[in-house]
Amino acid sequence: MFLGDVRLAESESAFPYVANAACESFVVIRPCQSKNAAVNTRSSSKQVKNWTDARLEKSVPWLIRGLAGCLTALAISAAAQSASAQNTEQVAAAVVPAQLPLDVRVPAGNRVAFVGHAVGTQNYVCLPAEAGVKFVLFTPQATLASDDGRQIATHYFSPNPLDGTIRATWERSRDTSTVWGSVIGTTTDSDFVAQGAIAWLLIQPVAVQGGIAGGEDFTATTFVQRLNTTGGMAPANGCGSTADLGNQAFVPYTADYVFYERAVSS
Repeated sequence: MFLGDVRLAESESAFPYVANAACESFVVIRPCQSKNAAVNTRSSSKQVKNWTDARLEKSVPWLIRGLAGCLTALAISAAAQSASAQNTEQVAAAVVPAQLPLDVRVPAGNRVAFVGHAVGTQNYVCLPAEAGVKFVLFTPQATLASDDGRQIATHYFSPNPLDGTIRATWERSRDTSTVWGSVIGTTTDSDFVAQGAIAWLLIQPVAVQGGIAGGEDFTATTFVQRLNTTGGMAPANGCGSTADLGNQAFVPYTADYVFYERAVSS
């Protein structure tokens, strides 16, 4: 790519360059040939030097402005990351009750990384059971959004890539990084869980996978909580006899999913 007479090159050059770490590239100053600026190969070395010096003199302002722009971008990015972390903490404080049942508490040494407000369905199918028939969950299907309504993830069941076991799955919308989890704690404590709502859960990852372009947002996940649920319970009707086998029910639900990562020690 060209910026005036400054070329952003992927490799080093015989001409002076500046390693611009902020932009993760080499900014290389090269004389650009044109009909008006071509140097005859038989010109004297002094003519070549004068021509090159002139071109460099024009290029330096472009280089300085480019570096300043990259440093400004870095400062803005750092400020945005800090603001994002503060916002995540504020959202988590509003979502996670101060006193949770022990079964769904996250151990010390972890911090909130993402919070997603889920809207979707818990999907059931009528199957044979020991006592006859019953509705069995075959997959959730939900979209997780941030406080400002932006989609941040999707939630469903899929095979754990390590052993093929069907597991709860969350896929980050931004970078397609994915985490598979297994429930290690559950509560239906009526002091917390609304009547007619599915249980609150504590989930531990069993596998993570980076996104197709190297995304890593979910790969550091240590725990996931499902909290503040509404709806989602299997229906009382529609699966009462073998005649109902195969019936499906898509039950609306909402929940907050809280993703944790290991806390960084200060």
